[in-house]
Amino acid sequence: MKQNSTQSKTRTGEVEHNKETHFVGVATSQSTALPRNARLPINRCNLPADILGGLTFQRAPVALELDGVAQFHRGLFLLLDTLDDAHERALAFIVHMNASFYLDQPEQAGFTDSTLHKRQKADYLRMMRGWSFDSDGVEGAALKGWVESRFGLLPRHHGGHIRDFSGEAYRSYLEKRATALYGTNAIEAQFDLLYTYCQYELARAHPDETHLTLYRGVNRLDEYETLTTLENKHRIVLLNNLNSFTANKERADEFGDKLLTARVPLAKVFCYTRLLPGMLQGEDEYTVIGGLYEVELAAY
Repeated sequence: MKQNSTQSKTRTGEVEHNKETHFVGVATSQSTALPRNARLPINRCNLPADILGGLTFQRAPVALELDGVAQFHRGLFLLLDTLDDAHERALAFIVHMNASFYLDQPEQAGFTDSTLHKRQKADYLRMMRGWSFDSDGVEGAALKGWVESRFGLLPRHHGGHIRDFSGEAYRSYLEKRATALYGTNAIEAQFDLLYTYCQYELARAHPDETHLTLYRGVNRLDEYETLTTLENKHRIVLLNNLNSFTANKERADEFGDKLLTARVPLAKVFCYTRLLPGMLQGEDEYTVIGGLYEVELAAY
């Protein structure tokens, strides 16, 4: 997928074009780097974690590609190129996903009578719905583990702050992740394809554009790791490796008395409500890969 840098006037809540002007305080925040304890030295995409998780990427993003996914599923994307209707493309994606991972034929994937009723529904749709219901549950652990594996960004919260990787919070996260992955049909490979399809659709829907302005309601400021405080209510925060945002500013106030506003690179959108029918329940919900972000945090 190509990237362009055409400039245009920004409209709040909509996709933004890449531009030279950014949030206040850029000059004072250039030295802020992604902490070593928030990333892995290796990942499975075309940029290392310290780059894709940093502020430079937020301001000047490029396309992120997971190793081998687009090439392995080349036939799907060639087919999608021939379809002008987004709903038809969504249906084609679902058919391809079902065929690739035997989601409609679990016995072909190795499920037996004793495991069929327990694990056959543990697919990408079930995981996304579980995430939407409780991001600290087993489905959330599987998704955060996928981000850790593919992008090299470590989780910062799962049922509690994760700072000590020998501590209880991290051990609990690992247990839930293992539980979620056990007996599933290549669920992380399903996430790979879902992300790649999402990026394909965003590129078609928003050509020449690089960012979305998204929102999140916040109750407590200490929920977020603030690395630098800037002027005019702006700050640099280290987000969890996977997060829920909304494009609906009014909807965000249902989840907190303060509003966090972020310019999110399209390349960091894992999926969104309208991508597939019935996938996410939230209104205009976007699931966003984390790292360092310059954000505005203000009371309503």
